[in-house]
Amino acid sequence: MGKKSKNEKKHTPKPDSNTQPSGVNHNQKIGKKEYEAELFKLQIELVKLQDWVKATNARIVILFEGRDAAGKGGMIKRIVERVSPRIFRVVALPSPNDRQKTQLHAQRYIEQLPAGGEVVIFDRSWYNRAGVEYVMGFCTEDEYREFLRDCPSFEAFLVSQSIILLKYWLEVSEEEQHKRFLDRIEDPSKRWKLSPMDLESHRRWYDYSRARDAMFAATDTEHSPWYIVPSDDKKRARLNCISHILSRIHYEEIPYTPPKLPPRQKAKGYVESKQQCRSIPQRW
Repeated sequence: MGKKSKNEKKHTPKPDSNTQPSGVNHNQKIGKKEYEAELFKLQIELVKLQDWVKATNARIVILFEGRDAAGKGGMIKRIVERVSPRIFRVVALPSPNDRQKTQLHAQRYIEQLPAGGEVVIFDRSWYNRAGVEYVMGFCTEDEYREFLRDCPSFEAFLVSQSIILLKYWLEVSEEEQHKRFLDRIEDPSKRWKLSPMDLESHRRWYDYSRARDAMFAATDTEHSPWYIVPSDDKKRARLNCISHILSRIHYEEIPYTPPKLPPRQKAKGYVESKQQCRSIPQRW
């Protein structure tokens, strides 16, 4: 699982929901039991990767980008579900404050880069400049062009410093995004996911398509390629993406020596206190 295939070729992203299938590709849905069994196997491999990262002081950055409702949050949740938050750190930065707006664009992201023995997962990243900031007019045309020009050099520098950088674009179709937005409106447990920016992104589908295409054209490089994850089928997307992450990192399983639990200490006269504290109601 940790070895990269010699036959794996550079992937040049050319997605377009109008010309290419970006969802289930007519495959049958994966059953819940099969999905959970396969996911568990991959999560065990992620634990092995975690041990290797800790033992070797490796530094890994994984970026997840995509349209609103593409499934980034669910993908990240499954990746970090069984690993340590001290090793796998998720970064989802809010909108920049007034001070941060005067900084270099990448500055607040650089602060979040991993130290040795860490994996940092960006739920949206410096690519905000090429997406929402540009489409919504939060940056100038010059700032946008400068980002597209300078980003490959910035990422080349990260890679030159032995940081493993993986970039994933979750590609959701127009129909599926619309369906997920309606679901957020109707489901009380999901309403918090639907912001005014999400509604505007629904309206500006083709503005975001053009921005995505320009971003790929400028930043899909040999040293830092984009990988597209068809995400209409969330279960397949998660399994395929986690499998790909593992295939791109040359990790090795670190030998594990099971510890021996020490015996309990003797009571030496201790008696359980009779003091009554408040207990929560047992409703189930």
